[in-house]
This record gives sequence, C-alpha cells and structure tokens, in this order.
Amino acid sequence: MSAVLTAGEPQVDRTVGDTALLLAGSGFPGEADRLVRTWLSATERPATALVATPVHARAWAMLFEARGERPSWADALLPLDLDAEEAAHRAYLSRPMSSLPTGLLGDLGDSLPGRLVSGLAEHLEQGDPDPTRTTLLRAEDLARDGDHDAAGAALADWAALRPSMPAALACRHLAPLLVAGADPLGLGEEHATALAAELIAALRTRYPADTASLDWPALVERILELREATGRAPASTRDITAAEARLGRELPPDYRDFLRTTDGLPADVAFPRLLAAAELTAHGGVVPISERGESMILLSPVSSGWVVVQTDPLLGTSTYRTFRELMEEHLRLLES
Repeated sequence: MSAVLTAGEPQVDRTVGDTALLLAGSGFPGEADRLVRTWLSATERPATALVATPVHARAWAMLFEARGERPSWADALLPLDLDAEEAAHRAYLSRPMSSLPTGLLGDLGDSLPGRLVSGLAEHLEQGDPDPTRTTLLRAEDLARDGDHDAAGAALADWAALRPSMPAALACRHLAPLLVAGADPLGLGEEHATALAAELIAALRTRYPADTASLDWPALVERILELREATGRAPASTRDITAAEARLGRELPPDYRDFLRTTDGLPADVAFPRLLAAAELTAHGGVVPISERGESMILLSPVSSGWVVVQTDPLLGTSTYRTFRELMEEHLRLLES
C-alpha cells in the first residue's frame, strides 16, 4: 500500500499489476478486475503499463484463456500465440540460475553493458537449477498430464519457496487450477477482499477524482463502477414532463440532467434506491426521490427552488443545496 502512496509511477503500476495477478491467481479474478479498473480510472494510464515483463504478458494471456473471457479493460493488451508462449515459458522455467555475481546487473542497469551481460546470463548453462522454477515446472507437467492432486501438492511445495504468481499463472496448464481456486498461497477471500480494498483506497488517495469536472454520464459511471452495479436507461423527455405535471412544478435542473442520464439508481449499502421519473409523486409539497424506508432522499421546496434532504437512522438528517452535491458526497464515500 505504501508503494502506491509514495513510489514512482512505474512502481505503482508494477504493484497494481502484481497484486491483480496475485488476486486472480488465488481464485479471485473479480477482485483483480475491480483493482485494475480503479487503477485505469485513477491514473488514466494504458493497460499495457501493467505488463512489466514477458512473464507478466504471458501470465495475463494464460489467465484470460483459463477464465474463458477477456474483461473489457484488457482490450488494449495484444493477444499472444499461446502455443509459442507455452514453449517460451517452459524454457524460462528450465533455465538455470545465473552464475554471475549477485548485484552486477543492478549496477549496470539498462545500459548497453547491462543488456549485454543480461543476454550473456540467459545463455550460461553452468549455473545451479532454480528450485522455485523447477518445482513450478514439475507442477505444470503434472497438471498437463491431468494429475491435478499431485499438481496441487507440487504447488504447495512451490508456495514454500520464493513464489511468483506471474510465473505460476504463465503456466498454461496450472492457470485453470489457480483461477478455479487452488489458492496455494492461502490468500483466502477475506484477505483478498481487504487487499484489493486497501490498494483501491490508496489509489483514490493518491489520485483524487476531480468530481467538479465530471459531467453526469461520467459521474454516474464512476459511482456504478465503484458499486459494481449496472445503471438504467435514461428517462425520456415525455416521462420527465409527465412527472413535472404531476408535481405541479419543475424539477431541479441538475436532477433532470441526472434522470436524462439514468432513470434512477439501484440501492447500495446505506443508500436507498433512487426512483424512476414515472414513480415520482408529491406528498404535501415534498417529493420523495428514493424508495420508502428507514433511509430516504427527498426534494423539499424552498423559496429559491429546492433543497435535497437525506434521512438516515444512524447518520441523522443531512441537507444539500443541490442533487449533484448529494451525489458527489455519495461518490466520495464510495471512494473512501
């Protein structure tokens, strides 16, 4: 979480990408998608920034194949030749550890000498086998042969070493087991949900949304994204005009703009369902714009037009000058 708050942008992207793969590879692809969508919205960087290495690219590709779908956010990632990538990953896992002195590549960085040394390291054959990769390759072979119980046991051995979820997900035959919930690292649903929530909160803190610059479609879309909900079709001009005729006065302009964007909203935790235009009625001059219940949202007439009143059994009564002010506060609470 601290890396997302304070590190440079490349490290933020690497942290989000690695965490998303960890979540998906532990059986929680929905949490991974939620984290990535938040990162995309908050940073406005391309999805390709999540692909730090060829192993990461391979892991995303094998993950999507295992899931049987590519989420919409992944459209920017180029499809890969999975047969070629499977062969390349087997070669990667079979490669012995480099016999070059530790730290040498870090000193040379991405300079020409560094790239030359890195290329040399890839072709050295006299190093010792890498136990983490060797164990992962054994698990992959067992999964390929259909022995899933033995593959699961090998994954448990791998988890006790220096595991890298991108390297595991990049294994074509292990990826379906991981996505299905093998969870060799023991992440668990509670920890996965909390981990995604912590990083999402950190992203929202580092990249606060400028809600004032959002038009109604963007504001509603962001609210629905954070709720993981689906909106409704816009209200027709006819429905809005009929509602105002029933009420005997015009609705607030910003509320009309909201209805033209989505004809109401589903309920959320601590936020009631917002009514469609055809459901609006007046009660003693006050217009409930949410479903009746312990928590309600009302339009109340004042000399200058309308104010918006929200009642809640725990939080009490809050008054907003405009409907948009209420929705911006709702978004702020969702982001926090």
